[in-house]
Amino acid sequence: MNGIRLIVGLGNPGPEHETDRHNAGYWFVDAVARAHGASFARESKFFGEIARARIAGQQVWLLKPTTWMNRSGQAVAALANFYRITPDEVLVAHDELDLLPGQAKLKKGGGTAGHNGLKDIAARFGGPNFWRLRLGIGHPRTLQLNQPVVDFVLHRPSREDAQAIGEQIDRALECLPELVAGEFEAAMTRLHTRSAR
Repeated sequence: MNGIRLIVGLGNPGPEHETDRHNAGYWFVDAVARAHGASFARESKFFGEIARARIAGQQVWLLKPTTWMNRSGQAVAALANFYRITPDEVLVAHDELDLLPGQAKLKKGGGTAGHNGLKDIAARFGGPNFWRLRLGIGHPRTLQLNQPVVDFVLHRPSREDAQAIGEQIDRALECLPELVAGEFEAAMTRLHTRSAR
């Protein structure tokens, strides 16, 4: 089985969105780049910022689409098509309302749970058959916040939640060698065992 060749982090561009919960995917690929000595450069033909990292001896592309979230698929499809990367070689990191801060889950395919970035990628790929790293940000109801979801995802998390999200990103980084090697069961076991709270 092929391993991951492209890691995409979803978020909205611009300094005003850097600390938004909706940008958890960006936070993850930034962490991957830092951990592996890669640096991002803007690439207009791929509608985003891209970097190349060497992980477990393999070259892996990192991508932060600079379109708005609901057009993320434009960047993902452009880079994947250019380098002949198939959907099952793509890992998309994104914020997940259905998981608490500090929880992270890996899965392949499935629904988009109303996430506009995932919806657009699935539409451009002709289906949902790509890997997702779901980074828990919590839901305003679960966190006892009287806040609409759209407002919640476009604001920064509390200090405690930000710390928990940072810790789950660190745990997910530890799974990258297995993901790149195509050892998905091992990666899921490692992440899910450590993400239980």
